[in-house]
Amino acid sequence: MKQIVENISETRAKLSVEVPAEEFDADYDKAAKELSKQVSIPGFRAGKAPRRVVESKIGRGYIIEQAINDNLDKYYQVAVKETGIVPMSRPEVEINEVPEMKGKDDTSALKFTVEVDIRPEIWMPNPADFTVEVPAVEVTDADVEAELEALRERFATLTTVDRPAAEGDYVNIDLVAKIGEEEVDDVAGVSYRIGDGNMLEGQDAALTGATADSTVEFTAKLAGGEHEGEEAEVTITVHSVKESVLPDADDDFAQIASEFDTIAELKDSLRETAQKTKADSQLSGAYQALVDQLIEASDFPLPEGTIEEEIANHLRSEGKEEGDPHGEEVRGEIEESLRSQLLLDTYAQAFKVNVGQEELVEFLVTQAQMYGMDPNQFIQAAVSTGQLNAFAGELARNKAIMAALRLAQVKDANGNAVDVDAILGDRPENEVVPEFTAKPAKKAPAKAAKAEKADKAEKKAKKAEAPAAENAGAFDPAEHKVDEVLAYVEGADDAEKARVLEAEKNGKARKTLISKLEA
Repeated sequence: MKQIVENISETRAKLSVEVPAEEFDADYDKAAKELSKQVSIPGFRAGKAPRRVVESKIGRGYIIEQAINDNLDKYYQVAVKETGIVPMSRPEVEINEVPEMKGKDDTSALKFTVEVDIRPEIWMPNPADFTVEVPAVEVTDADVEAELEALRERFATLTTVDRPAAEGDYVNIDLVAKIGEEEVDDVAGVSYRIGDGNMLEGQDAALTGATADSTVEFTAKLAGGEHEGEEAEVTITVHSVKESVLPDADDDFAQIASEFDTIAELKDSLRETAQKTKADSQLSGAYQALVDQLIEASDFPLPEGTIEEEIANHLRSEGKEEGDPHGEEVRGEIEESLRSQLLLDTYAQAFKVNVGQEELVEFLVTQAQMYGMDPNQFIQAAVSTGQLNAFAGELARNKAIMAALRLAQVKDANGNAVDVDAILGDRPENEVVPEFTAKPAKKAPAKAAKAEKADKAEKKAKKAEAPAAENAGAFDPAEHKVDEVLAYVEGADDAEKARVLEAEKNGKARKTLISKLEA
């Protein structure tokens, strides 16, 4: 099989594939055998008739068509692998020639072309060249006391009290919610801590001051279920009021609650815990800040067809028709997401990021918790819908960001260097630090021979139409980003806007930019 790839642009390629009749023969033979099972041929059992008999019965052309339909994707995938392109959209296929299948001396071939959006070449800026500022971290005595208080609460005891309930008290309650005369929700024997605010709006205020064996009533919007968002009349019966009694913060408590002998040692450990917690949160905004800088520096085009497909998928998921104005509303978000994904995929490959099975399962469990789903059900759903690779890719991109952040210059608001390795841990053994190169010069996209010839002819004709000096030193949109072009035309007259639009159409022909210039 032969394949030739021609780059139509930086983000689109044309594959020309040729499968000689000799190579196509095995797939043709297989198709003939499968078709012979579907027709009745006198004198032969289903699927056992010789190929020449099947050909005479149903026709060689029909078998060829079936063999092509069955194997076209296989040939395409082989061509993709051999040429090294990374498809980003649905391929557009055109059959140019079919094999004749006339015997061993047949020199005909299956010839087809495929046009498809591809991942562009992406230059990776060196993260070491970038500085990321994060908040300064300072652990105070109050932070340590908060950690100690939380630990004491884990060992607290509940004691029944004969007084009105206050914030922090635990009440044992029955709850009934009604809309009109219909009872829409009820729970019984629930222990609730006043102040947690995790049941109904207004519940904490209603329970504050209540006593055992009393009833309180209030109106609240339901937070879930069939009647979510509707107002209901809520009645709560309080059975008991208990207060939380914390153990004394002394050496005895330290020995019960930890491996330490003294409360002083326990506090030192809690200070380290608070330090780690704050350090983790310190980097929370650093990841995206670094990615934003890397994306701005890398400056690569996006495959338009891929963006259009994503917009179409988004509209379908929301039950909207193709061309709905909402598509343009989400275009920027989709472009930003795709650009980030492409860049981080490139870094993940360069760092040789590896995603182990245990890591993937742990990641899926975390995702399930974020969606409030049972982890087993979430993982089963991911497997059944073929989403495991997507989750593995997301995890790989997360690890690539961490690998890049280890190389970057991270400083706090006070100008102090932050030890990222101390926060993230050592670099995994299998990861490598790639060799970063200087940014290559921007080159004009290669074009298929026919398109290039037509393009040159068109430019030659346009050059003949106008004096060369007319546009000397004129603004060239091909040398600028979309935002820069739009900023330029804001202050230009109609004639200049028209010239820039025409130059864009004859140059990069970026659909997004053209549509905005034409608006």
